[in-house]
Amino acid sequence: MWEYSDKVKDHFLNPRNVGVIEDADGVGEVGSISCGDALKLTFKLDDDKRIADVKFQTFGCASAIASSSALTEMLKGKTLEEAEKITNDDIASFLGGLPKEKMHCSVMGQEALEKAIACYRGTPVEEKEGELVCECFGVTDVEIRRALTDHHLAAIEDVTNYIKAGGGCGNCHDRIQALIDEVTGQAPEAAAPPKMSNIQKIRLIEETFEREIKPALQQDGGDIELLDVDGNRVQVKLRGSCSTCSASQITLKDFVEKKLRELVLPELVVEEVC
Repeated sequence: MWEYSDKVKDHFLNPRNVGVIEDADGVGEVGSISCGDALKLTFKLDDDKRIADVKFQTFGCASAIASSSALTEMLKGKTLEEAEKITNDDIASFLGGLPKEKMHCSVMGQEALEKAIACYRGTPVEEKEGELVCECFGVTDVEIRRALTDHHLAAIEDVTNYIKAGGGCGNCHDRIQALIDEVTGQAPEAAAPPKMSNIQKIRLIEETFEREIKPALQQDGGDIELLDVDGNRVQVKLRGSCSTCSASQITLKDFVEKKLRELVLPELVVEEVC
């Protein structure tokens, strides 16, 4: 259960400025009912070009209603230049904080305000920049990078909380993680090699002995016998000329052990049993 501040509860239970200004100077609409959240913001300026009236209609949760209500109260009396400096963090702060899972509600308010101001100025609302990443909520890589940078996000869950990307089918999670790694400068960790069972390890050691190690030693009249495998300890017995060679320990370490570590497991240690 999320913890809501008293101010969030108040603006949810007693929302201010609900409705639509019919002859509004600016209109901003974001979201869609099909995605679960939608907001329409309208404002009217006075003769001094300050926001004299502002209203909202929203379809969403308690945080969406509270964030929209708070935004309208924050906007009253401000010039458009002052209004466009309001961020979603300012909205959340005005409410005494929002649960991290609901921060996207304050982002929706900021986006609606940006569109309403663009509407008043006659500035065409440009198509979203960048490549579409989250098809469920129509979020691009540019929006995700901005959220990561502005809010110092570091996990897919955080991105979903702020801008809803990744909150639907989940098919975009790999792409979102790649953007997180790119922005935070972290290279993705290499996948851990699959764990080898003891039987698989012994079989691979035996194959390496028969294919790589024994033929090489036999060329010089030597030989080697695999006696046992105890954890990562490979116990062997040198045969033929290798058993009397003064360089037998070099053969064990620089050839046999090195070959097993290269082809089987880096942790293997070869020991000769007398």
